[in-house]
Amino acid sequence: MIQEWLYLACAIALEVAGTTSMKMSEGFSKLIASVLIFVFYAASFVALTFALKKIDVSIAYAVWSGVGTALITMIGIFYFRETASIVKLASIALIIIGVVGLNLSGGANH
Repeated sequence: MIQEWLYLACAIALEVAGTTSMKMSEGFSKLIASVLIFVFYAASFVALTFALKKIDVSIAYAVWSGVGTALITMIGIFYFRETASIVKLASIALIIIGVVGLNLSGGANH
């Protein structure tokens, strides 16, 4: 079971890299960043597919999208100098609370 969670962690990291590449591609005007979007997202979906062998899809997708959203928000704030408002930070906290809640609901396949 730990292997599937490692696949999920890789899927999240690759999805965040793909989304960061989107920003860095400047509307597909930067070739390398533009190509990396597709490479990272394809690899993310492969890793997510392996994670789904033992993790319920409802849990895996919530963790993948929720943690990815939280991470990309932090990258936006700290690397791309986007504004950090109380509402934005509270919303990220709610996403994290939701992901934790889903995991506590017993979402592992047996």
